[in-house]
Amino acid sequence: MFQLDYTLLTDTVLIFIIALLIDAILGEIPDKIHPTVGIGKVINYLRPKLKNKNPKIEKTNGVLLLITVVLLTALPVFLCLLAIRHYLGPIPYVGSITYIIVGAILFKATFAIKCMRRYTIPIAKALKNNNIEQARKYLPYIVRRDPNSLNERQIISAAVESIAESTTDGITGPFFFFMLLGIPGAFIYRVINTLDSMVAYKTPELRNIGWFSAKIDTAVNYIPSRLTALLMVIAAGLTGENAKKSWRILKRDKNNTASPNAGYTISAMAGALETQLAKPEHYTLGDEGPITPDDIFKALRIMEITTILFGLIIVIPIVALKIYLLCI
Repeated sequence: MFQLDYTLLTDTVLIFIIALLIDAILGEIPDKIHPTVGIGKVINYLRPKLKNKNPKIEKTNGVLLLITVVLLTALPVFLCLLAIRHYLGPIPYVGSITYIIVGAILFKATFAIKCMRRYTIPIAKALKNNNIEQARKYLPYIVRRDPNSLNERQIISAAVESIAESTTDGITGPFFFFMLLGIPGAFIYRVINTLDSMVAYKTPELRNIGWFSAKIDTAVNYIPSRLTALLMVIAAGLTGENAKKSWRILKRDKNNTASPNAGYTISAMAGALETQLAKPEHYTLGDEGPITPDDIFKALRIMEITTILFGLIIVIPIVALKIYLLCI
């Protein structure tokens, strides 16, 4: 007999939807209270304390770094939500409403959709106005490349690549782990992704401290990046772009990046826009074709439709299935 706790399901779906609305209406949480900023401060505080002349000890410290930051972040979130359920749950409406509102605000802190528009549209507008210097000033907000060494095509490509890769890192990755492990799961993902961006570099200083974070980040993004790329192909068709070529380039070029995950969404985006996306001296994805500032707007539309599809096709059905399995 099919049994489903509709309260659990509706609460989870409402948290998901309200978090999306918070992002769409308000955008990012202020830096002063943003959990990701706090995570970064904890990492910066712990990192120098874990340095060691012995590479083996330093690698072990890299494991401890990830575990420590995960516990310091996800455990308080779990306990906060548990306390709301325990102490306010018996009070009609109050417990459920409080849980949903607090949950939505916390979950929103783990993903960012609107901010990609905030940082990439000014680049497109500057280039449309033939102001390449202004475009270069905005580029460091989204990529680490030296903007002064890039021409217009390379600036547009960098922006589009960032949108494509951030669709997983900044949106569907947290969605995926919210679906599996709830709000604490989304925070665990955000910690791993933040560690990867801060310590996972093959420099003498960070090679040992960051190795574990890099490996775990690759692992946690394995499924989300592939699901996202597939949905990006569908989104390309729904937005009037070239879905057929998106699929062809995805299959052909997905492994052309050093990262085993990033190439999936970037190649799907390159095919959808019928252009070539390239990071000088690192990778080239897609076939040669024109690229204009309008491609930034097209990439954003594909990102947004991919987000909606991920929620409707992946998150909500799997959440329902998970709750059903827990209740039978």
